Amino acid sequence: MRFPLALTAKIARHIIKHKVRRTPKFALVLQLEPLHTCNLTCTGCGRIREYSTSLKDMMSLEDCLASAAECDAPMVSICGGEPLIYPKIEELVAGILEQGRIVYICTNGMFMRKKMRDYLAGIYGAALEPKLAKLLEDKLITAKEADEIRKGKKDNRPTIAPSKWQYWNVHIDGLEYTHDLIVEREGVFKECVEAIKMAKLLGYQVATNTTVYKETEVKELEQMFEFFSSMEVDGHTISPGYEYDAAKKDMVKRLHKQPEDFFLTRKMTRAKFAKIQEWGERFTIFGTPVYQEFLAGKRELTCTAWAIPTRNIKGWKAPCYLMTDGHYGHYHEMLEKVQWDKYGVVDGVARDPRCENCMVHCGYDPSGALGTNYQSGDTWKNIKYNFGAKPKPYVAGKTVNAFNGVSIGKGHLAEAKAAINSPRAAMNGAQAAFSRREEPHDHANEGGNCGTGDTTQRDELLAKIAPKKNS
Repeated sequence: MRFPLALTAKIARHIIKHKVRRTPKFALVLQLEPLHTCNLTCTGCGRIREYSTSLKDMMSLEDCLASAAECDAPMVSICGGEPLIYPKIEELVAGILEQGRIVYICTNGMFMRKKMRDYLAGIYGAALEPKLAKLLEDKLITAKEADEIRKGKKDNRPTIAPSKWQYWNVHIDGLEYTHDLIVEREGVFKECVEAIKMAKLLGYQVATNTTVYKETEVKELEQMFEFFSSMEVDGHTISPGYEYDAAKKDMVKRLHKQPEDFFLTRKMTRAKFAKIQEWGERFTIFGTPVYQEFLAGKRELTCTAWAIPTRNIKGWKAPCYLMTDGHYGHYHEMLEKVQWDKYGVVDGVARDPRCENCMVHCGYDPSGALGTNYQSGDTWKNIKYNFGAKPKPYVAGKTVNAFNGVSIGKGHLAEAKAAINSPRAAMNGAQAAFSRREEPHDHANEGGNCGTGDTTQRDELLAKIAPKKNS
């Protein structure tokens, strides 16, 4: 099977139950944001900026669990912000699993290894030594970290343990150069890869989550899938980058960029995703084949954002994960009060101008599962895709040149770093390139050119360059 039987059956039973009851609107996935604090400032993400006045606020554990129970979605995607910063993330994951739901932890990967070391400390015994030896051999933990694991856990808090009901969902927007550029910090891609290796070695289920932007190279996406398939990642989520208001404002104010140079139009999305069905055959792409047809421009779908609601520190966010017209105290209150027929695109016409270029998964992926815009054969397509054979790992993906950035001295900060101690001409060239917010040409060819984000690191380096240039 492409997906685990238990998970597929749980979601199918949920849909059938509500179809039999003729429930007009119901949740399939809850996107739970217990906090909006994050350790990265990814280009294209407006979350931190949209909720800038409440970054220190967090949902209580009780509110999080009550929200999951209230909307009764079979799957909960814990996102944010960076959810592993949430002080009670372990209790939250344990509580949702106890409710009998599937859990996705949507993370940038930077704290994954720490959480997995906590898990190892919690189960440590002599029988774990061969596993520690393997982790040490693969340099996924240090000798000091191994010693800490051997000391055992010092409290009674739960840990995030491997489970067939849980996935790490790791943010990956390309290969090393591209991904580090998007997240605006060098070394993040490498840490994600190490975390995924460790997770697979320990028996966790792991998925990747990718957003595609205007400058994303299709070839690089294929190479990314090949590389992570060779690592036996369990699945992939992929969605087009959409110019929602908070992200556009951040793009202009913080990065001094024009949103149209970064985000996709509907026409661009269809061009980028022309091969999505082919990828779905080669790799375990999460999402229905009906949604894949929609992305490829082969059919239209009607937005069903109510099926993937978002709950955050301000309440139930409406109308969707990306657009904010209000927050509501309860899920059913949101269902009743929001005028859903004011949103989405119908017959090629946007009901709301903000929806014109949106084709993202949180609005349209559930449409494929729920039979919206049903066409003959759709049910069989979904059954065949979900219950069909899982694509085999792409062994040749190990040869992909994934570490094409900072690992080989060609990260997006390389020019500035070199300029600090380089001759005046090189410094002038680096200064000019960065002042225009352009990437060195050979770097773009090496690793793809997926977006251009300014970073704090760059600013710090340029501050060091300036005195040398003027001396």
